[in-house]
Amino acid sequence: MNRVVAILPAAVADQIAAGEVVERPASVVKELVENAFDAGATSVDIAVLEGGRASIRVSDDGSGMAREDATLAVERHATSKIRVASDLVGVASFGFRGEALPAIGSVSRLEIETATGDGAGTRVRVAGGALESVGDSARRRGTSVTVNELFYNTPARQKFLRGSRSEWRAITDVITAMALARPDVRISVTHDGRESLTLPPAGSLRERVAALWGVDAADALVSVDDVSGPIRVSGLVQRPADVGLSSRRLLLTVNGRAVRDTGMVRAAEAAYRSTIPAGIRPSLFLSVEVPAGDVDVNVHPAKAEVRFRDRWNTERAVERAVRRALGTEESAAAFGFAQRSFAAPVFESGATMDVTALSSAPLPETPLFTAPEAGSAEAGGTGAANSTSGVRLPASGDIHVPPLLQLRNTWLLFERDDAIVLIDQHSAHERVLYEQFMRTLDGGNAPSQRLLFPMTLHLAPAEAEAFEENRALFALLGFEVEGFGGHTLLVNSVPMPHPRFDAERCLRDTLATLSGDRFGSGLAKHERLAATVACKAAVKAGDTLAPAEMRALYVALARTTLPAHDVHGRSTIVQVSWDELERRFGRR
Repeated sequence: MNRVVAILPAAVADQIAAGEVVERPASVVKELVENAFDAGATSVDIAVLEGGRASIRVSDDGSGMAREDATLAVERHATSKIRVASDLVGVASFGFRGEALPAIGSVSRLEIETATGDGAGTRVRVAGGALESVGDSARRRGTSVTVNELFYNTPARQKFLRGSRSEWRAITDVITAMALARPDVRISVTHDGRESLTLPPAGSLRERVAALWGVDAADALVSVDDVSGPIRVSGLVQRPADVGLSSRRLLLTVNGRAVRDTGMVRAAEAAYRSTIPAGIRPSLFLSVEVPAGDVDVNVHPAKAEVRFRDRWNTERAVERAVRRALGTEESAAAFGFAQRSFAAPVFESGATMDVTALSSAPLPETPLFTAPEAGSAEAGGTGAANSTSGVRLPASGDIHVPPLLQLRNTWLLFERDDAIVLIDQHSAHERVLYEQFMRTLDGGNAPSQRLLFPMTLHLAPAEAEAFEENRALFALLGFEVEGFGGHTLLVNSVPMPHPRFDAERCLRDTLATLSGDRFGSGLAKHERLAATVACKAAVKAGDTLAPAEMRALYVALARTTLPAHDVHGRSTIVQVSWDELERRFGRR
């Protein structure tokens, strides 16, 4: 009987291990830069030739290695990061597996130059996994690793490399992610002898984003910083009004390590529900910090994935943090503000004041805009956090209502010390109604008005089908409807969100939209209906509002969880700084 099981030669085993760690030149760059970070580097220089196919050199000013350590570092399973298996739990360093340098050296010509600053430095050369020489090196404290002729001894793998341009793009993606993960480190990159990128140390993630893609890109981002138990989520996310206007960018770090995690990304995207159209995905730069013992980083050869002990709570913390960020004034569109630094919030709270007493004009008998009463669960109570977004909402009597002016029967305008602010009356009322309808569909109580004469609607087949699919939800919103034969409906009662409400038009437009599947296809059925009815029922651009109505809308919008955006992702609020206006008029 022929023998079929055999122990592989060490050289073959090394090359198989290299395949797990070194997929392409970008993998080499990632491993070497992570080693530099672990060494405490404050500056990293990366030089690449032919997309990394010919040469990669990474130099740092970190702690460096003594000769004995430098020699051991190219041996399999040698590492300074762990000693026993239990050390893998909560390991904080980027590199720890003891495979990167020997794996790289087994498929390239590798040279390490390193010095600790005490005495002469060390130069170690490896080719195809074999140690060639160990000698002296004259260099300052730190380490330089040069990788030449990647896969020179494995032609089968070398031929699967892409062209220099494609490999270079992959390298730039890796460097960008690492630069965002460590904005405090200076990073410079050259490709084929030409300077490609120089990033000075940045004081914040926003500064690093601005250095990479410009101030406008950084200004389109909203700050995230939230704590849920032992989990902290921080970073930057794209303002809903700007989503889809530029290329999507994504970075997720867990305890400082850049990772791929579709579940966490989906959780962050879920926070955008009812603020952007379905299918459009925002840019996200998020850092998740969890107790070291609650995450396993040893589940992927390239350390690109992690496993959480409590994934559900971690994902909920991410969604909650992003949702809270989107509910702040910073999420509103603004012009002329440096780095989203607002001097004052849109909705100011302070001394108690009676909204109805601010004008001699009486409020309409049926309030145009309603909001939860102070102290109620919907309002969040006095100073309480709203259960959906966590944004602290003003109590009903604690909102400063500024003097409001209506422009072109479409926008409400008021001024602050640092800016003028515009509110789109239709978008604002749409947001107010959507959140009211969602509370109703989630078990609230919707007031309705019985019609003196029932309304008869003759529907197209698709519209009749759309009504039947949503009949129970329409009833919760206050539409009392019964069949009248065929595709005809008899409407006996309708909701009354405001005195100008055209129930017939709203119902027809809503059914036409639902039957045409033109709105909110990514939303759950009740969310889709609430969003559609809110859009059709809200006051329109061109509607004249009385002063008391404008103030009531302002207060109602202030009490919503996501006041800066309507259900389509459009801005409800735009702020223009006085500095920007003066600049436009040549006064600066």
